[in-house]
Amino acid sequence: MAGLKEDPVLGIDGITIKEELKIVKPEIDKLRGDHPVLETVGEVIKGESLINNRSVIDKVREEGSCGQGERDMVPLTSNSIHRSGSRPQLDLSKAAIEGTFEERDPTILLPNQSDDISHLALDIGGSLIKLVYFSRHQDRLTNDKRKKTVKERFGISNGNRRSYPILGGRLHFVKFETSKINECLDFISSKQLHCGGMDSHCWHSETSPNGNALIKATGGGAYKFADLFKERLGISLDKEDEMDCLVAGANFLLKAIRHEAFTHMEGQKEFVQIDQNDLFPYLLVNIGSGVSMIKVDGDGKFERVSGTNVGGGTYWGLGRLLTKCKSFDELLELSQRGDNRTIDMLVGDIYGGMDYNKIGLSATTIASSFGKAISEKKELADYRPEDISLSLLRMISYNIGQISYLNALRFGLKRIFFGGFFIRGHAYTMDTISFAVHFWRGTSNVFAA
Repeated sequence: MAGLKEDPVLGIDGITIKEELKIVKPEIDKLRGDHPVLETVGEVIKGESLINNRSVIDKVREEGSCGQGERDMVPLTSNSIHRSGSRPQLDLSKAAIEGTFEERDPTILLPNQSDDISHLALDIGGSLIKLVYFSRHQDRLTNDKRKKTVKERFGISNGNRRSYPILGGRLHFVKFETSKINECLDFISSKQLHCGGMDSHCWHSETSPNGNALIKATGGGAYKFADLFKERLGISLDKEDEMDCLVAGANFLLKAIRHEAFTHMEGQKEFVQIDQNDLFPYLLVNIGSGVSMIKVDGDGKFERVSGTNVGGGTYWGLGRLLTKCKSFDELLELSQRGDNRTIDMLVGDIYGGMDYNKIGLSATTIASSFGKAISEKKELADYRPEDISLSLLRMISYNIGQISYLNALRFGLKRIFFGGFFIRGHAYTMDTISFAVHFWRGTSNVFAA
């Protein structure tokens, strides 16, 4: 796409997944060399050789896990697989996202997972609770066939852990409204995730000094609801800083995951190759209940430079009041069938259907969001919920896009990465943000997600 290298404005793919990986707190670190290894869910991602625009699926290969036909693997020492006294590792070799981006809640298949790993980590935000948990494959027949060879290969000995590794598993991503936190607690309890899952004899969670299970969590709710988790489930939340997690997670995804960044304009999605030597600095725009804009200068080097209180929570809150929608996804679905021209005042409405050419405004440009509601003698019930939802979505997305562009301009940044639950893989949201940046840049080379 023209102008990509000169001045790209990019977005982050797999928004749901990104939100969940945020809570893994991936602090880029060294692990006895340059071997990329993703540690236990809720722990840390280590390794600095996540480069060359190759996915973790291609890069992370553990000794003995190579199947027939695999190529270009990075051999790892046995210490990287199972180090005595070390925390268990999350094996991303041959990992794959199952389900489509549009399905919103894909799972990540981990076919070569051998270590026991933590089953649960949380991001408890102002509007939503995002939960990631690990489940094992139930195909015991396959496990039985490979038990002996894997045990001999990895040198697993009997002890507190199981005598043979788990073969394969899956990461699941689930969300709950924060206002309905008891539903989240019931879900955790029903699946015994805080105890290691249904087959909890295979895994032992870390414990706090008071003996409670210790679960990694980030977000303001990790503080607000800490006592509730302790009372209901006997869980102590091991709190991680939200901004640290957000930036470290974004850096990991951009460095390690192929097709993680893409552009989105006029319904067209195009994946973008990231130059690892030219990644920093960039502006990270995280759109949750509110919006944070973070200037990222490197691994562990960042500053929150701006933000706005008009974000996803605003869209959801006003949307519920104006349309009676019961969920965020329902509100987004409404917007896809909307026509904002019935409620927004356009430049053409002011200039008799004509463009305002002198300052470069087309007749279809929004002059005032919800502007027609002023002059028309209509009540709320006279407007279609679909039109209201779309007008509201455009108003908030345009505002975020404009502020993001102005901050990139302010700090001389040539890349903007958009992420957060508000985007939610929703094509029109991404298009609207892209259009806003495009509008203020005065060029067609706009990339957003």
